[in-house]
Amino acid sequence: MQHLEQDKREKIQQEYCADEAKELISEEYNEELYLKAIELYKKPFLQLLQDAAIVHKEHWPEADIQRSALLSIKTGSCPEDCSYCPQSARYETDIKKHPLMEVQDIVEKAKVAKENGAERFCMGAAWRKPPRGEQFERVLEAIREVKALGMEACVTLGLLNDEQSRKLKEAGLDYYNHNVDTSKDYYSKIITTRKFKDRVETLRNLRRNDINICCGGILGMGESAEDRMKLVAFLATMDPQPESIPINFLVKFDGTPLENQDDVDVLDFVRTIAVARILIPKARLRLSAGRMNLSREAQILCLAAGANSIFSGDILLTSPLPGYSFDNKLIDDVTKPLNLLNEKEYVN
Repeated sequence: MQHLEQDKREKIQQEYCADEAKELISEEYNEELYLKAIELYKKPFLQLLQDAAIVHKEHWPEADIQRSALLSIKTGSCPEDCSYCPQSARYETDIKKHPLMEVQDIVEKAKVAKENGAERFCMGAAWRKPPRGEQFERVLEAIREVKALGMEACVTLGLLNDEQSRKLKEAGLDYYNHNVDTSKDYYSKIITTRKFKDRVETLRNLRRNDINICCGGILGMGESAEDRMKLVAFLATMDPQPESIPINFLVKFDGTPLENQDDVDVLDFVRTIAVARILIPKARLRLSAGRMNLSREAQILCLAAGANSIFSGDILLTSPLPGYSFDNKLIDDVTKPLNLLNEKEYVN
């Protein structure tokens, strides 16, 4: 009898948590936040950057930049049809597919990332949703091993149910990356094998299990400025707001539907970062994929607009990155004071 009562109480609690999660994460954005985002986006560029700098300094006075690394632990053969993704089984691309890596091989990559300054190690697997059994258990073990290195652990594995979210939390997971990619209105033009609401349901499961959310999008997929601001408004509407927000510059892969898409204007990319900084002040804004499409100066402009994290290393899942040496120097150049004694051109 006691077991029945306990089961009943647990069911009631789960239903309450589910309702609470739905209230906190809606599929819709707050209209006032969207209008504010549009207003900010249309400001003169320098005024917008000034506004973003004020907010950034208030919430991140040390002006630090966090380094993260992202490893593809299982590459290719994904059943989804994301128009930007070379890992989709539906497109003919030249990426090298590989099955789920062994834990020790993952840990070795994490050690290299840590030695090069990465504080967070992210692991991505090209699944629609994690498979049951040994492979999921292997991911859980990898999380525990990364945590043992003293690093933050993050994974991106596709859609999650509540049980999977709970097991990830028990393994010590700090962050789960689950990008919504674009606005709800534009979503079906980019992906048809799942819906925007499916993404949101996974976000609810994460919040229900007290896992920090890493959620952002990709710019340059043919979306309008209004779509970009709807994406920002959606993220800003979440309560609590995401702790981490990746902002990606579209990387175009041969064989994908977006291979010939025009690049988004770099200043529009920077504008979006600045608006996100103002409306989501406490989040780590992550300059993510597409950095090879941006000059050193453009990347610094993104950091000045409010980005305060980069994915470092040679590759981001399947997208090339500048490498640890470039990244470490870039961060030093923008975060350390100029040593006049070592700069001969400034010595009298």
